[in-house]
Amino acid sequence: MHIAGAVRVVVSAAACGVLLTTLTSCGDGQDTKKSGAERSAAAEKGEQKEQTTGLKRIPDVGDRLQSQIPAESRQVVAVYGAGKDSADSTVVLYTKSGSTWDEVADWKAHNGKKGWAANHHEDDKRSPVGVFTLSDAGGVLADPGALLPYTQSASIQAPHYWAKSHWHDFDYVIAIDYNRVKGTPPNDPTRPQGQSKGGSIWLHMDHGSGTSACVSVSKPAMEKLLRTLDPKQHPVVVMGDRASLRA
Repeated sequence: MHIAGAVRVVVSAAACGVLLTTLTSCGDGQDTKKSGAERSAAAEKGEQKEQTTGLKRIPDVGDRLQSQIPAESRQVVAVYGAGKDSADSTVVLYTKSGSTWDEVADWKAHNGKKGWAANHHEDDKRSPVGVFTLSDAGGVLADPGALLPYTQSASIQAPHYWAKSHWHDFDYVIAIDYNRVKGTPPNDPTRPQGQSKGGSIWLHMDHGSGTSACVSVSKPAMEKLLRTLDPKQHPVVVMGDRASLRA
């Protein structure tokens, strides 16, 4: 889904999608944020300490994508893919204070099974590269205190003919605004750019491996994102493999 499209830092079978009650596969990871002790230990070993506050821009994102972050956006979810053909990534949540950005949290994550695509299409098993707004959320579970509009519905549940490891993928989801209508539940099937462009690309819970095109993180990470991302702050996701993000 392209914005009209993470610092380290949802009819038919779809990229990571839903056909009302029929979904296509798109679990829990681990929080990878370094503790203060770990950062101190790194400093003692002579490793350069990363700056995580007072950042002038989103790290490792080049001018092309940096310029697509709306001026009013004060929350960015950055998804840093390990490689163009890799399913491994890192999600970093940034918030803006005044004119600078601070890193809030980071987590291990997964993206499309086959990596990333600059021109994503249905069933390519790659996540789309770009900057996308985050407008709607939902899931099988009750609202955990989301600030984004949240739709609880059993229709979002992953079908049980999928592998059991995927059954909880959509307990919590945040719709990435790629080829979808903002202001609708994540599993609304409407695709303004057509079926071939794919759709129903979400941030959702991780099952331990690559997705069909979504980005997956741990349950605690989803809870943190749902309780933090605020429509008043115009949150967006910046996502892609590291080389594409820097370009």
